[in-house]
Amino acid sequence: MSDLALDPRLHAFDLDNRVAEASLRGQLPGEGWRYLGSRPMWAQAARVSLRAAPEADAEQVTEALPGEALSLLWENRDGWARVRTLHDGYLGWTPAETLRHHPAGPEGWTVTALRAHAYAGPSMRRRPVAELAYGAQVGRSPGEVVEEDRRRWVPVLLPGGEDAWVQEVAFAPLPDADPAALALRLLDTPYVWGGRSAWGLDCSGLTQLVYGAFGRPLPRDADQQRAALTPVDAAQRGDLAFFPGHVGVMLDGQRLVHANATHMRVTVETLGEGEYGARLQESLQGFGRWPA
Repeated sequence: MSDLALDPRLHAFDLDNRVAEASLRGQLPGEGWRYLGSRPMWAQAARVSLRAAPEADAEQVTEALPGEALSLLWENRDGWARVRTLHDGYLGWTPAETLRHHPAGPEGWTVTALRAHAYAGPSMRRRPVAELAYGAQVGRSPGEVVEEDRRRWVPVLLPGGEDAWVQEVAFAPLPDADPAALALRLLDTPYVWGGRSAWGLDCSGLTQLVYGAFGRPLPRDADQQRAALTPVDAAQRGDLAFFPGHVGVMLDGQRLVHANATHMRVTVETLGEGEYGARLQESLQGFGRWPA
């Protein structure tokens, strides 16, 4: 297999420095390759930005949420780490200082609120110390739950190891398994290229979030998601609609929810209606449905 057949979003190799992940042994052309194993790591900062190159101004390709598990493949001399997000296998570069060698604590909690804050103490009047979002992981602190005016505050360890408090409601189960309904709850979320949290989303970050919330893992990018789903001719609620470099969640046969740079936020559009809807209808490539 030539290196050109390997998707660089999913396969880690550096042609200039002749270094690659161990799983590619024997698949790359030429001699002198150095193959490296991986080490487990965890994102310790809020929304760790993964970039296309080891440079602060490089394009953000995705994000790792607080406490999420990653694999460290290698580091360069400038302190940048080549990492892979475990939930979807996507590659990016991030400063090594944003990573932690072990999770913040045992028996952690997964945030199910779209957005949440961690506080310095068990009261809404205390200082917010961290931003959290759906999918973030926090450790369980050995302290007891504190009740305050019918609110229940859970002691947690943030991904960086700091003690904090989060209201228990932030860990409540999601309602019925309806990706389209969850997408509607994200209306007006700002558009952020490479974003995948309720603080900022891109189109495939939105679809990946709402599908993954109900045990339907999707790849990171729109073209990968299209390849993962079953093509259908007519859309129904929850199907994905695909366009060149773009994807949205269908609410019915004509309306979709999508994170878009036209409005710079999550909006609802009707295919064929209005100037933007007409453009979407004209560029529509098809629909995809989760396999039955």
